[in-house]
Amino acid sequence: MKAIVYSKYGSPEVLKLTEIDKPIPKNNEVLVKINASSLNYGNLVLLKGDPFLARFAFGLLKPKYTIPGGDIAGRVEAVGKDVTQFQPGQEVFGDLSTSGWGGFAEYVSVPEKALALKPENLTFEEAAAVPMAAVTALQGLRNKGKIQARQKVLINGASGGVGSFAVQIAKSFGAEVTGVCSTRNLEILRSIGADHVIDYTKEDFTEKVQKYDLILAVNGHHPITAYERSLNDKGTFIHVGGSGAQLFQTMTLGPWFSLSGSKKMSSLLQRQNQNDLIYVKELLEARKIKPVIDKTFKMNEIVKAFKYFEQGHAQGKVVITI
Repeated sequence: MKAIVYSKYGSPEVLKLTEIDKPIPKNNEVLVKINASSLNYGNLVLLKGDPFLARFAFGLLKPKYTIPGGDIAGRVEAVGKDVTQFQPGQEVFGDLSTSGWGGFAEYVSVPEKALALKPENLTFEEAAAVPMAAVTALQGLRNKGKIQARQKVLINGASGGVGSFAVQIAKSFGAEVTGVCSTRNLEILRSIGADHVIDYTKEDFTEKVQKYDLILAVNGHHPITAYERSLNDKGTFIHVGGSGAQLFQTMTLGPWFSLSGSKKMSSLLQRQNQNDLIYVKELLEARKIKPVIDKTFKMNEIVKAFKYFEQGHAQGKVVITI
């Protein structure tokens, strides 16, 4: 089969399209013929081995997982004898980030817990854009943020993969949602249901009088003190992505803010979860959320896709057709 393989950390040029052996599913695994995958921030971490601490999980000197790719959508080709949830021919989607990765290939063999049935109203390309980004948004808002109906919620970095899902998922909980993005993305946020939009190139939400019950930071460079200033009493700040300095401040100062006052400030480490993926599937089939896809690249354009993605300006998700 064809797969995208790399043997050393580096720039997108280290990724090579090559022929390798097709995997054979173990007793508890599902063999999936992949139709599409997508890019997430975790793909850049795997590619570059940066931040360095990530190498303790992904390989200290060279990559532990030689085929990147976390999100997939495809069709079940075969199942191991202990698999109970799936059968050949079914359409599935899933998150491989805790199952050895391997999504940038024609086939992958993974534990059934990494998969769920694909939403019937989505194409393979649309479904591949969902798992990691949507589950990250869900876990940040619901699990960490304890989102409630009628809360005022702000999503900073609202037009990217996680952010675009966060806007929609927050709306599904009945929140009043403000999305922060650049000028070219304002209409996208309005089209997916944001109640208010802020163009960060023209105004700084941290300097405004408006306060929020929950802030999900998917992107940006604001210091944690600025976010704290923008929270209501008993408000919650969740760091999902952004500058390294912002993450460091959240991890070091966040606990102090949380203990010394009524506001809660913490970071999120997304974890693959089948139940959460099924919950997202139900939202998709109910048409309460939808994926926003910026660009689609072919498998042999993987270097070009990574170079585009790492610029950090994608409107929604970048998808790879396999």
